[in-house]
Amino acid sequence: MKEAEQLFYSTSKIKGIYFKVFTSHKGILKIYINDIGTKIKRGEAIKLQPDDPYMFNVFKQLKEYFNWERKEFDVPLDLRGTEFQKDVWKELRKIPYGKTISYKELAIKMGGETKSRAVGQANALNPAPIIVPCHRVINADGKLGGYSCGLEVKEKLLELEGKLSLELFEEI
Repeated sequence: MKEAEQLFYSTSKIKGIYFKVFTSHKGILKIYINDIGTKIKRGEAIKLQPDDPYMFNVFKQLKEYFNWERKEFDVPLDLRGTEFQKDVWKELRKIPYGKTISYKELAIKMGGETKSRAVGQANALNPAPIIVPCHRVINADGKLGGYSCGLEVKEKLLELEGKLSLELFEEI
């Protein structure tokens, strides 16, 4: 009989954003952003302090990112999905800080425009937003498109990276 895998989680609020991070012994499994209602069943995961070694410094690195001190993350990842999804998430990590690409461009990199829907779905299922920067993918017409953590968070992340200006969203 296979022994159950041990999972861990911790929470932290950084710059007004609530993070709940799940990890394994290998790395970051899942990051929930502003999803306060996510319930953990007793025994499903062990709650740790944010600075515990099994949290892999993820909260420290997120704080550095939000303070403009970090542009790339080097936390270990233990992302789970189909091979195609993992390939998309690997490609997303190549998008430089402060840059965006379109879903269409990403689909072409993944094998052709016909992959657009699958690429969009992989983006939506990204288990580690911000670390795997799916917020840097926008519509071909320059509009933001969707974001699993909400468009307000996507706007704030792109603004933080200097890609958007607050003036774009002010009422005249």
